[in-house]
Amino acid sequence: MKLKLCLIIVIFICMDMHPKDTEALGLQIKNSVEYGQGPQPNILIIIADDCTFSDLTIYGGRNVDTPNIDLLASESLVFNRAYLSMAMCAPSRAELFTGKYPQNNGVAYNHGKAKKNIKSIVQYLAPLGYRTGIAGKIHLEPKSVFPFEKVEGLERNCVAKTAEFDSAGMEEFIARDNGPFCLVTSLVVPHAPWTVGDATHFNKEQLILPSYMADTPETRENYSRYLAEIEVLDEQVGMTLQMLKKSGKADNTIVIFTTEQGSKFPFNKWTNYDMGVHTGFIVCWPGKTPQGKRTDALIQYADVLPTLLDAAGGQLNEKDFDGSSFLGVIKDNVSKHRKFAYGMHNNIPEGPPYPIRSITDGNWHYIKNIESESIYVLKHLMGTTRTSDYWSSWLYESTSNEHTLILVNRYLKRPAEELYHTSEDPFEQNNLAENSRYQELKLKLSQELENWTERNDNSTDSWEAYNETIN
Repeated sequence: MKLKLCLIIVIFICMDMHPKDTEALGLQIKNSVEYGQGPQPNILIIIADDCTFSDLTIYGGRNVDTPNIDLLASESLVFNRAYLSMAMCAPSRAELFTGKYPQNNGVAYNHGKAKKNIKSIVQYLAPLGYRTGIAGKIHLEPKSVFPFEKVEGLERNCVAKTAEFDSAGMEEFIARDNGPFCLVTSLVVPHAPWTVGDATHFNKEQLILPSYMADTPETRENYSRYLAEIEVLDEQVGMTLQMLKKSGKADNTIVIFTTEQGSKFPFNKWTNYDMGVHTGFIVCWPGKTPQGKRTDALIQYADVLPTLLDAAGGQLNEKDFDGSSFLGVIKDNVSKHRKFAYGMHNNIPEGPPYPIRSITDGNWHYIKNIESESIYVLKHLMGTTRTSDYWSSWLYESTSNEHTLILVNRYLKRPAEELYHTSEDPFEQNNLAENSRYQELKLKLSQELENWTERNDNSTDSWEAYNETIN
């Protein structure tokens, strides 16, 4: 009883906070109509776990049906060009929740901790009257930076063999009448080890493998299990949306669904390839977003928090964020946002240091492999069979299959520069970096990437830097 009373007092203190206090958090209140007296929108963020965006039917996937995600898309604005900076769980989520790139918020590693002076969505929304909770996976530290209210009922362990889903805790959180809410529904599917769902109904021989996959029986077996988890993802998205509808608050709630980074297959997660850093992204704000429309506006995760604060009535201080609000894209049919989205990777602690930087304008994707003389090693893929066993089949098959040998070579030994026309070559099979026709374009992207690197903290590519963040 005492604990509940303390929580209520904290919430009301935040709601009555003086404008000068909000400025200290990088915010100002826009006006009394939008804050306090007006209907501030609730926020529901649904996050998949390691789901390659192109495996969903709304992005061209042909192997698994996702009726609930499709229905949401039909009522929403679908982003064709949404990106994240780093294709690993903790860095991508930290970027989403802080509005800062990984090297600036401190979470530039999969088990790194944010810098202590960083603020997250919880601290930014509280002065605007919001209570912010998270159900399911968190994977972020320290708690002082990410002080979410923990909402029970969803599996929190992303490598668990089950995916518990009980909406009672989320229903209670949403139903409270003490101001607008922000709820993160953080699902653990389709994260490996791919033990959730029923893969038996997939005809493995008829699955259409993307060209970045070697066609082996082990690949098809693992891919079918991964697709079965996408089915569970779709079911849980549907149950979450039904819960929101049942609450009676759906009409005043911004719903965001995003797929996070790509899956555990090669050229996806833990890389800067498009299937790793390109994310699925849907926004539904009833009465504000167009229904069943798509946009080519280029955004990335660092833009999401500024956008939500903008929608909630906060006035942003641009210096506090690496991203910027794309509210105009959501509400006013603005067709463009940022010119470039940026990516980075250092491979720590998932393998030996292997620094990568990348940049895309949505059509072209330039990748710089800073230590291309080294081979790329990823322990979770190459060093264990606990969660997948297909990589060894690729090595075995490479002795007799030319396409498989090409894939293995490309994954292990990468050139200093890569350039892909992703709008025509979405799986990035044709490296145009040495093509004389595209040298001017490559130089332009390379220079812009260098400028971005110089503007941001670049001291993240060593074990020493990693060890500093976890201590």
